[in-house]
Amino acid sequence: MIKYTRLAQEKDIDAIIKIIDEAKQFLKEAGSPQWQSGYPNIDTITEDIKKGNGYVFVVGEQVAAYAAIVIGDDPNYQEIDGAWKNTKDKYATVHRICISSAFQGQGLAKIFYSNIISLMVMKGIHNFRVDTYKLNRPMQKLALDNGYEHRGIIRIIDDPLDPDRLAYELNLNI
Repeated sequence: MIKYTRLAQEKDIDAIIKIIDEAKQFLKEAGSPQWQSGYPNIDTITEDIKKGNGYVFVVGEQVAAYAAIVIGDDPNYQEIDGAWKNTKDKYATVHRICISSAFQGQGLAKIFYSNIISLMVMKGIHNFRVDTYKLNRPMQKLALDNGYEHRGIIRIIDDPLDPDRLAYELNLNI
């Protein structure tokens, strides 16, 4: 069955929201406060798509995963309890990555993530950042499995309940 990554389109919104809702439930059951306050929502995804930041991983003809990739400075990443290795080059931040429960356990998240990195490299990006909650072990594993290194703790500006996030960075020497 064919598997590929492409820009998300408006026609994908219902499938993406379903995947996000499944991810919210998964995180809740794992005891994580991540995504339990209404974010991300349809407005977030619609904005990602309008800006050209939303990507989907398609298996056959079904949207199996979603992520938003933002190129450029992220205000949440300006201060870190730790240190970024590369502070000179433009970077891409991976946000809102999630996979449908129907496709979990098949190693597809790692393929999707690899595809994202490849697409960004084609745009001239060689520096990547991602953050996650301390209780989101699957995301921590996904980052490490894709060559990221833990760099420290950042604080998310708009999350007063639990702003601390583990911050990871990947630098490709190309």
